[in-house]
Amino acid sequence: AHAPRVTLFSETVICYSHGKVEVACGDMTPQHGHDPSTKNPPFNIIADKSQLSPGDEIKVTLSMASSEGKHYFKGFLIEARNAGNLSEKVGSFKLISPGISQLLTCDSKEGSAVSHTDKSQKTEVQVIWVAPSNSPSSVQFLVTVAQGYKEYWVKSPGPVVSQNGVAPPPQTTFGGSIGAQTTTSSTLSRSFTSEGCGSKKSCLRDPDGCDPQNDIACHFLSFRALGSSVMFELSGPAEGYVSFALSQDKWMGKDDVYLCIRDADRVEIKAAYVSGRTHPEYSSQNILKDTAWRLSDGVIQCSFRRDIILPPENLYRFSLDQMYYLFMAHGRAEVGRTHRHDRQPLISTYQTAITGPPEDLTGSRSPLLMKYHGAFMLIAWTSTVSAGVIMARYFKPDWPERNILGQRVWFQLHRMLMVLTVLLTLVGFVLPFMYRGGWSKRAGIHPYLGCVVVALAVIQPVIALFRPAPDASRLVMFFMSDVMTFNISSGGPEVLAVCVIKHCHNQAVCFHDLVVTIFLGIHQQALFLPAPWSTGVLAAIVVWFVLADLVLEVHRRGFLPIGQ
Repeated sequence: AHAPRVTLFSETVICYSHGKVEVACGDMTPQHGHDPSTKNPPFNIIADKSQLSPGDEIKVTLSMASSEGKHYFKGFLIEARNAGNLSEKVGSFKLISPGISQLLTCDSKEGSAVSHTDKSQKTEVQVIWVAPSNSPSSVQFLVTVAQGYKEYWVKSPGPVVSQNGVAPPPQTTFGGSIGAQTTTSSTLSRSFTSEGCGSKKSCLRDPDGCDPQNDIACHFLSFRALGSSVMFELSGPAEGYVSFALSQDKWMGKDDVYLCIRDADRVEIKAAYVSGRTHPEYSSQNILKDTAWRLSDGVIQCSFRRDIILPPENLYRFSLDQMYYLFMAHGRAEVGRTHRHDRQPLISTYQTAITGPPEDLTGSRSPLLMKYHGAFMLIAWTSTVSAGVIMARYFKPDWPERNILGQRVWFQLHRMLMVLTVLLTLVGFVLPFMYRGGWSKRAGIHPYLGCVVVALAVIQPVIALFRPAPDASRLVMFFMSDVMTFNISSGGPEVLAVCVIKHCHNQAVCFHDLVVTIFLGIHQQALFLPAPWSTGVLAAIVVWFVLADLVLEVHRRGFLPIGQ
């Protein structure tokens, strides 16, 4: 029986500039989404001993060797593994330079790996590897080094050290592409077509019913089962990338993602995984087959085939024999790194079976909850509140004695409209939190102003409860405390700076805050309102309200005898 052998790895992973690269402990491949360099490695890795005994400490040095090109590297990952079973990590490390190196825990073994602490330029790093008491007969040092996002070497072989009296084994060599996602792609000879959608293949399109062969603005995804695999076609206008995802719900996170990323005059086709609202983590496994791509008139197109069932080591890949929601997104990319999508993703209306019967799918870029949010807020602050204010300020003299349920008509209508405004506001306020699952960090100042509006809207009926009766002796003092009334000129009408709700109950929701909040809100991605028409319509509503308030105010003061 032969004693097992140990292999030691060293790798640079600058995708994680902080060096917490436990995600790469298994295949030791940087998740940069690019193929490793095929050039000769410009670095050396050496050990200060050629033989070892259990408990020995061996110093390993990684340094730049080539005088050509860059004279530095940025990150590293070092591991010790059994040469006879490369999935088994062996031994532990000690740090020599804690400022540029740190210990990691891989496979629940503390200190079984060392990585960088930042993306600073380095010319040399030294670490100590401690041989365990049950050390295998041989240890080989391997290194992967990255000098940039696209330029790195995977598992370059280093020196071999063996136990005393054991002949060193033949050195194991690993090619630069091992563990990387490498796919030889061909070029598509013609554009995709919507022909056969719903009969031969399933399609998701935006705009609905568009054909990518004739419409360069068409965002298009199709898929069909081919034996034990599924063929996907993806197309859309984009500066950097087009993508789609398989999701078990309508929320971004824990999704199986596929991207076609433009890199100069070619397209890279990648499988990835998103754990949340973060950059995709590219797969290190080569799971895509028959990949092809095309660039024309700013449109990115790609196609590939993927097996329906994948081996268990593909942890984040979904089986294609299940039902999923489909997401389609596009955006910018720089040096192969994708940025946040330019528009709200197109999400299929319902889950679909990827290997099921062909369907012509529909989707929306605006979630239903956000549509209700916008509708409730617009109804409340452009309709009910306007009518309630006008009712209180200008109809009070015309209906002085008419009563409903013991209260004057104008007051009952005013109170009903204002209560409805508050209820619509509260319901609309809750919906975005239900959709996002918390606070949105990408909505700008809109949610902050919205909170102010909601708080003031809730305060308004509370103030009304403390308002004395019209004939009470404390009424004068109550009105003297009204600090929320602002007039543009003495005795003049209140316009943009005037509170929308005032005088009657000392209401405190100001039109200025309201207008800013709504204008910011209509430009949120999740609402997906047509621009610039939505801005123009809202501006017209604001102008109408200001003019109506101006005319009625002038009439109330006797300068404009309407109807006389």
